[in-house]
Formats: sequence, structure tokens, C-alpha cells
Amino acid sequence: MINPAVDGLAEHVGTAAACALLGRSRASHYRAKNPPPPRPRTPRPAPANKLSAAERAHVLAVLTSQRFADKSVAQVWATLLDEGTYLCSMSTMHRILREHDMAGERRRQASHPPRTRPELVATAPGQVWSWDITKLKGPERGVYYDLYVVLDIFSRFVVGWTIAAREDAEIAKNLLEHAMGIHGVPEAIHADRGTSMTSKPVAQLLVDLGVARSHSRPHVSNDNPYSEAAFKTLKYAPVFPERFGSLADAGAFAEQFFAYYNHEHRHCGIGLHTPASVHFGTAGQVRAQRQATLDAAYAARPERFGHRRPQAPKLPEAAWINQPSQEALIQTA
Repeated sequence: MINPAVDGLAEHVGTAAACALLGRSRASHYRAKNPPPPRPRTPRPAPANKLSAAERAHVLAVLTSQRFADKSVAQVWATLLDEGTYLCSMSTMHRILREHDMAGERRRQASHPPRTRPELVATAPGQVWSWDITKLKGPERGVYYDLYVVLDIFSRFVVGWTIAAREDAEIAKNLLEHAMGIHGVPEAIHADRGTSMTSKPVAQLLVDLGVARSHSRPHVSNDNPYSEAAFKTLKYAPVFPERFGSLADAGAFAEQFFAYYNHEHRHCGIGLHTPASVHFGTAGQVRAQRQATLDAAYAARPERFGHRRPQAPKLPEAAWINQPSQEALIQTA
């Protein structure tokens, strides 16, 4: 595309100046306009020591025999050599296999079935919970505290949390049991595949209570978005310290933060309501009051809104962990 531009500019300033102005090499410009004629390709002569067709067929038969079908070329070559047989070089064996689309790994390969993608939907509080554990830096390097957090994915309300000096399945079980004693038993609980999440005490508790268990796929953080987002809100808060002086210090901070998060933090994912308002069913009243305030502001000065009536943010109708397909929703309806 640049050649016509160079030619058009060259009519006014000359080819050399046009190439300089457009950053085009003169040699490349002339070569593109007058490409050299293609040179005929001469076939490569066959080497004098090339294997005959019958010899190549015999090598292929040996390589694909039941004895050597799953062995590498080096293994086949060395085994035959130990037995006093030399058919050809290893390079020739590779070439013969390549000609027949048999190159590559010859041994049986392990196959891992794809992990099932978790698909959960909540249309009201108390249906689906998500929980995870994050590390908090202690007073010195190498010292960490484990913060356990359980939240409702629809309302984003933190239904339970605790902090400990270590990760332990019994601590997780007691936390879930305590949260369900206060807020009721959900239909499903989602978590990643950490040792506490997949532990026997936690699994047995959920089985006994009839709660469906759901786990993220390995190394897929997007399968647990609500817990990950809550941890980001925690750790990106301006008041979040670089380190905690003690376990009690970390616990005191977490108590203050989650009280703020549940009752004061306006969450963009739930129509800028607080998690407590959505969780306990007052969000509809709050939205109606917001709408009344906006209607009054519009009635007083409609020109400030471009004569378009403002609307209070709507509450979401559902919260998803990997939105199920329409077919799956129809089947489960």
C-alpha cells in the first residue's frame, strides 16, 4: 500500500525525498516495483546411501511392530544395536515416521478428563453461599494469619468470619456450622479446592445438613468471584494495614471492617445498596425512597437531567457463578 503513496509524492519532490519523508527504503521501493524473476528450483539429488523403498518399509514395520510400538526411536535403535542389528540411523528413523505422520510421542499419554464447570444461581438471599480463606501478614516476615470468610452471593452479606493462626478443617467446619445456626441452611455452598474446603469434616457437615457442595476448577479463580472480590475490597481499603501486630489486632480490624462492609458499604453489584439491606429485605424500600428523591429533584429542575427522568439503580434479579446455559435452566425449572 505504501508504493502508490511513494509514487504519488515522488511526482512532486522526487523518489529519494518521497522515500525519506515516508520512511521507506529506496531499495525496497525499487525492488517492490521491479521484483526479480523467480529462479527455477532444481530437485535435490537423492543421496547415494539412501535406503531403498523395501528397506524403508522394513524399518517402518519394525518401528510399528507390537514390540516397539510404544518405545521411542532412541530405545528402538539401542535395543536393536544390542542385539547385533543395525537398520539405519536414528535420524532416518525419525524421517520415516514423519513421512507417515507418526512422529511425536509414541508412548501412551495420560489423559485428564475435563473438570466440570460449577454453575450456580441464586435469586434470593440464603440460597447460595461462597467461602474462602485469605492470608494476612503478621508482625514479622513469615508469620501469617488465616482469615475465613463466608458470604451470601446474592446479597454479598458476610454471614460468618473468623481468624486463626493456621488453616484447619475443624475451624472451617465450626465457622460454617455457626453461620448456618444464625442465618439458616443454604441450598448450596461453593468454595475452591483448598485442603479445608475439601476436608472430610466440612464435607460430612454439608452432607448431614443436605447442602449441595460445589468446588472451583483447579487454577480457575473466576469460579469463585464473590469471595475473591470481597477480599480485594478488604485489602484495597485505605485503612488496611501493611501488617498486623498480633492475632487479636487482626481480629479487631476484621470485626470493624465487616461491620462496615455489611451495613455501610454501598455495593455496585447490588444496585449500590448495602449487603445488609439486600439480605434482610429492606432494599426495596430504600430504592423507593431514592426514587422519590430523584423524582423531586427532576420536578424542581428537569433541565439538569436533559429532560430524562432519572432512575434509581435496580436490584439484580439473580447472582451467578458461571451463568448456566438456557438449556440447563429449562431442565432445572
